[in-house]
Amino acid sequence: MKAVVITRLGGPETLEIRDMPEPVPAAGAELVRVEAAGVNFADTMAASGGYPGTPKPPLIAGREFCGTRHSDGAHVMGYAQWGAFAEVVAARSSLLWEVPKHWTAQQGAAFPVNYFTAYLAYWKAGLLQGQAGRDPAERRQAPRVLIHAVAGGVGTAAVQIGKVLGIEMYGTSSSDEKLDRVRALGLQHGINYRQQDYAEAIRDLTHGEGVDAVFEMLGGEHTAKSVGCLGNFGRLIAYGSATGERGRIETGSLYAKGASVHGLWLTYLSGNTSLMREAWLQLSDWAAQDKFCPVVGDVLPMEKAPDAYRLMLERKNFGKVVLEIR
Repeated sequence: MKAVVITRLGGPETLEIRDMPEPVPAAGAELVRVEAAGVNFADTMAASGGYPGTPKPPLIAGREFCGTRHSDGAHVMGYAQWGAFAEVVAARSSLLWEVPKHWTAQQGAAFPVNYFTAYLAYWKAGLLQGQAGRDPAERRQAPRVLIHAVAGGVGTAAVQIGKVLGIEMYGTSSSDEKLDRVRALGLQHGINYRQQDYAEAIRDLTHGEGVDAVFEMLGGEHTAKSVGCLGNFGRLIAYGSATGERGRIETGSLYAKGASVHGLWLTYLSGNTSLMREAWLQLSDWAAQDKFCPVVGDVLPMEKAPDAYRLMLERKNFGKVVLEIR
């Protein structure tokens, strides 16, 4: 089979198309003939050696996919730690989900990492109950969430889920054009961080009250800066380090607000079968009701995987970057 292989540690230039043996599924796993695969920032980290637990190269890249299950011919989307950028992938049965009938293979490939991460971020923030369906006269105020990289894959998923939950959302991005496109998905407050300091913008927009949660995937100085955006008893949900730096924070900054920091790593949580099942039941229900649909930005053939990685690294993507596997 053809596959995108990380030949050595480094940047996008390390990716090559190679002929590889088809995988042999372990107990509890199944084979899927892949049609499309989603590209994530974590994939670029795996290539550079910065993603924990990744085997040494050579290694087939990719962690999410959509295709046809060998055992029954069902159209499924799935999650794996690696091996997804190939014509055939072996994945755990518990991490395969049937694609909603009105979605394309590209949309299915854009679902697993983004939507489970976004959903679990709201779960960690204690906001899944949201405000949806409540009488406006009875609610104090919609919960406020700051979403970094709001125009990316997880960001656009978080906006769509936040709209369902009745969340007041603030999002950061590098351009007004991207922010306008995310506003069409339901974002209320866009912050162009190249033109305005986002911490100052949050203080102004919330009249100094801050937000109830921050979805933080930047790392470095932004972790502490994002804590400063929290209001009383706010929660920072840390799920990445796109800057390449570990998040820096002084625990003393949490005391005055009763704030807290929560880690979210889908690699770890995906092993919790009951949690993933519960998340899927809700997400699949919303998808069936057309409450959301994955946002696919760029679609490239698998031979252009290096270009897909560059789009991610240069922050030029909107929504999901998808590879066609053929």
